[in-house]
Amino acid sequence: MNIVMLIGRLTRDPELKYIPSSGNAVTNFDIAVDRSYQGNDGNKKTDFFKIQVWGKKAESCANYLAKGRLVAVKGSIQNRSYETTEGEKRYITEIVAENVQFLEWGDKNKAPETNNTYEPEGLDSDGFRALDDADVPF
Repeated sequence: MNIVMLIGRLTRDPELKYIPSSGNAVTNFDIAVDRSYQGNDGNKKTDFFKIQVWGKKAESCANYLAKGRLVAVKGSIQNRSYETTEGEKRYITEIVAENVQFLEWGDKNKAPETNNTYEPEGLDSDGFRALDDADVPF
């Protein structure tokens, strides 16, 4: 079983390319994912992942995502190698996404807002809504 699920922010704008031989769209971007614990120095640790998306999903990611946007990615880990122009063999590990959910929407050219919490009206200081006795069904 090879399943990965990540939630993180893009560290750069997505890069869309088309494969010349097939015309298939492929988009690459990187995300930063905070770990759920802090290091010995008291700071949160962050991991960085390379994401690859294919087909129509690749085009959607390129059109609607931008650096700083929050996304959820589900896919699989893939290792591959390639040879540089100098003849050196390089290895790369990336996430091949089968599903990308945009967790923030808005203008691609506008930076995401940092405060996106929802606070419903009519709640007391503990976060509860006061009910009238007539509203209770029993």
